Amino acid sequence: MTKTDPGEAVISLRKVTAELGSRPVLRGIDLQVGRGEVVALLGANGSGKSTAVRTVIGQVPVSGGEIEIFGAPRRRFRDWARVGYVPQRTTAAGGVPATISEVVASGRLSRARFGILGRADRAAVARAIDLVGLADRAKDSVNALSGGQHQRVLIARALASEPELLIMDEPMAGVDLASQEVLAATLREQVAKGASVLLVLHELGPLEPLIDRAVVLRDGCVTHDGPPPRAVGQHALPGHDHVHPHTADAEPVRTGLLT
Repeated sequence: MTKTDPGEAVISLRKVTAELGSRPVLRGIDLQVGRGEVVALLGANGSGKSTAVRTVIGQVPVSGGEIEIFGAPRRRFRDWARVGYVPQRTTAAGGVPATISEVVASGRLSRARFGILGRADRAAVARAIDLVGLADRAKDSVNALSGGQHQRVLIARALASEPELLIMDEPMAGVDLASQEVLAATLREQVAKGASVLLVLHELGPLEPLIDRAVVLRDGCVTHDGPPPRAVGQHALPGHDHVHPHTADAEPVRTGLLT
């Protein structure tokens, strides 16, 4: 598959550099995500994957290069309702007592008029909760949820605004296999509707059939941009130990898919 034409890109990074403290983390990376495309960002721990997506949403400043979202320079982009962001897994309410519905509704506020949810907004919230398989628990406290269920809530919150672009940072990390399958089905439905997706992943897992391209980072540089590596045999099984193709000199690492 050829790389996306930057003119069609919903995300475009060109020669982007970034530092954390005084340490260079991104060293002039180029990255594009085309309309309707699903791109996986892969690499070893510390390779710059999460930093790259956080530069896109403005959480990490860039020291050089250009970022565009839907063709607009990121510094001037304001239509964030078009973008759904799922951070690395954390407690969905940050320790504040809240129901699933309340947390997911917070993701709809960017589209709500004057910050007040109308009938269409409440329907979108209910639809997002149903998509992740938690409709029967909508009134439950998020503090009573498992790790995998917390992740479903975070994804429902991102989906509540009905975004055209989803940016997800390690959505499968530490999530049980049942929740992985629910999340894969949810994402499949969004892709079928035309959503564009940028995912930071440690393992392709159940998402592998959805991935159009893989971009591999190493030491803050792009070392591969093309078809995703294929998992075969034991390599494809959750919980196996192996050496990643993008960390060939590393010690075998456990995927943690069943933890």
